[in-house]
Amino acid sequence: MRRRTFIEEMGLFAVGIGAFGQISWREGRSVGDSPTTTDILGPWYRPGAPFRTNLNPAGFAGEILHLSGTVYKEDGKTPMKKGLIEIWQCNKDGLYDNTSDEFIYRASQQLNRNGAYSFVTSIPVAYPSEADPSQYRPAHIHMRISAEGQQDLITQLYFKGDPNLESDPSTKSPLSINRILPLTKTKDNESALRFDVILRKEYLPDGTVFQKVSGVYKMSDNSMMEFYRQGDLLFYKRNNQISGGLSYRDANTFIGGVNDTEAQFELQPQGNATVRFRFSRRRETKLTGTKLVNYNR
Repeated sequence: MRRRTFIEEMGLFAVGIGAFGQISWREGRSVGDSPTTTDILGPWYRPGAPFRTNLNPAGFAGEILHLSGTVYKEDGKTPMKKGLIEIWQCNKDGLYDNTSDEFIYRASQQLNRNGAYSFVTSIPVAYPSEADPSQYRPAHIHMRISAEGQQDLITQLYFKGDPNLESDPSTKSPLSINRILPLTKTKDNESALRFDVILRKEYLPDGTVFQKVSGVYKMSDNSMMEFYRQGDLLFYKRNNQISGGLSYRDANTFIGGVNDTEAQFELQPQGNATVRFRFSRRRETKLTGTKLVNYNR
């Protein structure tokens, strides 16, 4: 691929948003003006999930979960009239479908004109952490929401009473407090959960910043990392596996998860760049890398 011509770095602005605003739980839903916090994408995101409401496979006989909610703009009051919501979760054995044509327990849906969404699924199970099999990730459902004018959101929702909440890095963080939700029993074999989402206003750097940092990097542990733009997020792959999505913070730095992932880039002439990457969860990972391949886009 042809290397880009270096463009002088433009001055960039920083935007700070408090993690906690005025938010409460009233009449079965969260009410407030604090944006829903992010969480890790995890290694099992798979784009292109089919548009559907029911995630349960044919012949499913377990307990049904009705998941619904409303997505609001940054004021916490105005519903998003247009937007895409993607959800995914593990099956009853704690496994994710990353290969089949059925996209098992994966779905996409357009928000309706009132900003509402509704899925039929099942209550997921906890499963051993890849980093430490003796530790279990609490049961959770992944979610990605994309809407024009609002920051793309990658997050996860959890279930009150899960015994693994206290030991998991995400759910130990105070940033997850409004995403640990109670189940409501509706029938003998059915439960319901409402998760309302408040997006934050989209604050993006100049588009050339994404161009300058995108590419393939050789990391200090001899792994390869690829950084590329998807929507208003900077996605990254490790050894060709989608691993995370990061939002812009400032000064060529992108962050994600519960503030536990950071990629800080240093731009150089002729389209070159280096990166300092940090991922702090069950163990601290710090890597440096040098761009090997620039993208000509």
